[in-house]
Amino acid sequence: MTLLSSLLFPFPAVHRRSPATSTTTNHFPWNKPRKPDDTVTFSYSTLEQRRVRLDERFVTRSIVPANAQDLIHNVGATVGVLGGAYALVFTFDDLTRRNILDQDSTSSEARYFAAFVPLVNFLRLLVNGLSLVSDQGLIKSVTRKGDPKELLRGPLYYVGILMLCAVVFWRESPIGVVSLAMMCGGDGVADIIGRRYGSIKIPYNQKKSWAGSIAMFIFGFLVSIGMLYYYSALGHVEFNWESILPRVAFVSIVATVVESLPTTEVIDDNISVPLVTMAVTFFILNH
Repeated sequence: MTLLSSLLFPFPAVHRRSPATSTTTNHFPWNKPRKPDDTVTFSYSTLEQRRVRLDERFVTRSIVPANAQDLIHNVGATVGVLGGAYALVFTFDDLTRRNILDQDSTSSEARYFAAFVPLVNFLRLLVNGLSLVSDQGLIKSVTRKGDPKELLRGPLYYVGILMLCAVVFWRESPIGVVSLAMMCGGDGVADIIGRRYGSIKIPYNQKKSWAGSIAMFIFGFLVSIGMLYYYSALGHVEFNWESILPRVAFVSIVATVVESLPTTEVIDDNISVPLVTMAVTFFILNH
């Protein structure tokens, strides 16, 4: 404790100081008996004192700013997720090399196996949204107002679309890839940018902003192209990139317009955006 005090404050520290034995100096405040408590008094001078609680959170926040702590937590979570994903992939590859597991993605069962993960999350959101169980960590991290019923709307639709794209389109069609890119990359980033920089609202929808819509178009387009390039590099699909780029740009514009419409009370964005994207992509890729 003395070492910590000397590092934080380069001035003398007084901790539970014993009262003076002389009766002639008891009128001085620094010689009065002190009751043991959980505080330390740091003396700047005889006229000024500062009391600091020995609290772990206080000390932590004094050393590391709150925004830096959030950054550390987010980076740590990202590293943890990437590490877990890599470990999972490495485990499956190792099982395949030992002929214990067959990872043939062309089999009819592969798409259902891929849909199993969003199915687990779907059921998790469902039981929490119906208040059959209460996972406060999930509720606080996914909902906006802390209401469990919110889990039964946007988040539930989100994982439902993930399952639909995995089962219906799998890797044979780029329709599912573009739909997920618009929903995850476009709409997801639009929400973040819109909350932070969305001061200028769209005239026909005061709940949406120009900044969010622009981010929706840019990131929806970039994520779509990135995923299509990845699928093409793996040999799953082949494209004429001179013709696919303007088509994906057109899909991004349509998805952005749909996301900006004041129809949230009627149909959630996590349903309208991917479904319209599926229909438009199907049309332009076949014409």
